[in-house]
Amino acid sequence: MNDTCVSQVNNLMYSCYQQSTRGYEQFAPEHTLGYFMAGETHIFANGRTEIVKAPMIGMVRRHTLMKTVKIPPPGGEFRSVNIFFDQAFLRRYSMENEIGPVEKYTGAPMLELRFDPFLKGYFDSLLPYFSHPAPLSESMAEIKTREAVELLLRHDPALKEFLFDFSDPYKIDLEAFMNQNYMYNVTSQQFAKLTGRSLAAFKRDFQKIFGQPPSQWLLKKRLTEAYYQIRDKGHKPVDVYLTVGFENLSHFSYSFKKEFGVAPSMV
Repeated sequence: MNDTCVSQVNNLMYSCYQQSTRGYEQFAPEHTLGYFMAGETHIFANGRTEIVKAPMIGMVRRHTLMKTVKIPPPGGEFRSVNIFFDQAFLRRYSMENEIGPVEKYTGAPMLELRFDPFLKGYFDSLLPYFSHPAPLSESMAEIKTREAVELLLRHDPALKEFLFDFSDPYKIDLEAFMNQNYMYNVTSQQFAKLTGRSLAAFKRDFQKIFGQPPSQWLLKKRLTEAYYQIRDKGHKPVDVYLTVGFENLSHFSYSFKKEFGVAPSMV
């Protein structure tokens, strides 16, 4: 029996899990509106872990780094619905609705929205689309996405800055940012965007600061942290490799042995 179901139609996605599941996407490329219907989500971001328990409706801002673990309730399954707002759609919406330039958003990257029967009813209206055999048309997905924006602005007009601030991140302290966020498994292109740089400028500045390319530094940094977690903290390799930023255990074990001359299980 399949213990995972993920159904995505255009920018709308329904997910369910019968076992605890790590989220492998650690970078939110677009604003996301989510409704957690059952279970709980552990979110690691900004150096701390937050536990989100269903039922809850919340938002995540684009360019947010985070790690998630989705945990089903006892004897049940984790269930959620997400809507992704890409920048092209939001720019088009703002022009059509004559939304002028907004102040730069400086609030929290993750928001929990207070209970709203209209938003709850909206998510309930989406569920049949994920179970019906006929696929949701692009035009209907557009309508439902517009409806979500209308309801969010009705819920809280201040969300206009969250949604329609189209500015890119400012250029920030690269050394401090990388030392804080090296364990997130994202690309150099995404790290560049998060630090307010082009990819070329990111690689150039990185070389000046750290004396080596990003990929080489990240590998060394992650392996050093893994060694510490295993030797000094007593953690098992299977519990460490994802935490420090590796995608799979075999690659982690190979790289670890190459760096330290011993398998992680033998430390």
